[in-house]
Amino acid sequence: MSKETPCIAVCMIDPKTSLCFGCGRTLPEIARWHRMETAERHAVMAQLAARMADAGLVQPEAAASPKLD
Repeated sequence: MSKETPCIAVCMIDPKTSLCFGCGRTLPEIARWHRMETAERHAVMAQLAARMADAGLVQPEAAASPKLD
């Protein structure tokens, strides 16, 4: 996979939000990812963490990390 992809190979779409559980992208974004200009890919990537948090989705690596108090 390219360095410029947020894909973590957890490719399942949440039926409620239409976001990928692994990366937070929509199906249309995933489908045209490699045709996007670099700036557009970076703009989408900058939104993914907030998008996932707003949707109540937890990225798999965040769920697996131990919580430090």
